[in-house]
Amino acid sequence: MTKKIAILPGDGIGPEVMAEAVKLLERLRKDFGLKIETETAPVGGTAYEAHKHPLPDATLKLAQQADAVLLGAVGGAQWDTLPRELRPEKALLRLRSELKLFANLRPAILYPQLAAASTLKPEIVAGLDLLIVRELTGDIYFGEPRGVRTLESGERQGYNTMVYAEHEVERVARVAFDAARKRRKKLCSVEKANVLETSGLWREVVLRVAKDYSDVELSHMYVDNAAMQLVRAPKQFDVIVTGNIFGDILSDEAAMLTGSIGMLPSASLDAANKGMYEPIHGSAPDIAGKGVANPLATILSVAMMLRYTLNEPPLAGKIEKAVSSVLDQGLRTGDIYTDGTKKVGTAEMGNAVVAAL
Repeated sequence: MTKKIAILPGDGIGPEVMAEAVKLLERLRKDFGLKIETETAPVGGTAYEAHKHPLPDATLKLAQQADAVLLGAVGGAQWDTLPRELRPEKALLRLRSELKLFANLRPAILYPQLAAASTLKPEIVAGLDLLIVRELTGDIYFGEPRGVRTLESGERQGYNTMVYAEHEVERVARVAFDAARKRRKKLCSVEKANVLETSGLWREVVLRVAKDYSDVELSHMYVDNAAMQLVRAPKQFDVIVTGNIFGDILSDEAAMLTGSIGMLPSASLDAANKGMYEPIHGSAPDIAGKGVANPLATILSVAMMLRYTLNEPPLAGKIEKAVSSVLDQGLRTGDIYTDGTKKVGTAEMGNAVVAAL
């Protein structure tokens, strides 16, 4: 059966890296028998410019009806003065909420060819392969009440609410335990239970779920210590499960262990494994339009889409091997370039991956 993929290029470098992903999908469709059709729609700042809203109804409808969503990036300084509800980032949050994408999977894998590109010593990061499972639809980003109020003194005060219900913690914990079972059977739950009631409940629920996974070794770590341990000894981790705001921060930190945030894909999944797939690097407006952005995170997001939603793990493996092959050839975009390698642009890197298939 033909699967439908919603293509949402977005802002900044989003359209540039998405073009390489679409090129790859077309090759898979024509030469490898992948049964897909794609449809493109605006999102983020570009959608606001065309439709006065960062997530037009037509785009949301397409995302809801598609089997999977492939997103580029959203955001840019030119939209920072818009009312908060009209900013590009609101489109991303609403997509996650409307599609019920509660589990965000962010692998941090150091390709051996890029050991020199990491800011950490090679012996610290060589062989790194960890997975962060971030809860995506709760926590302080979605909690109510929230807003800005004026106190009796006349001073303005901003406030947000960190909140989790038991079922929200349980379902993401099960995703993480299941992932750990398929890896090295180690799960670290990260929170701040010593000072936050929300985190205290989180730990209680994770411990309860752990009784169904006696084959997985469970540990707990406070988020501040986890941030330190990620740069001190990152290979101690296999799978990390954490809340929305902590996961947002830790996954970006983990990205730099791999040499560049331009290498990291992500998957955001619902209960039926329908997903939205995107690179975690953001819109990078400073290099937008220059043809120098790294498309590998978006290409690897396609591999995750094939593995988790489209049930095509052999094709996912082909993409990952093609990326490794291109790195073996010494091709590098500027973010992962080191002496002795060849610097290439966005399209050249994408073409090389397609050829390596």
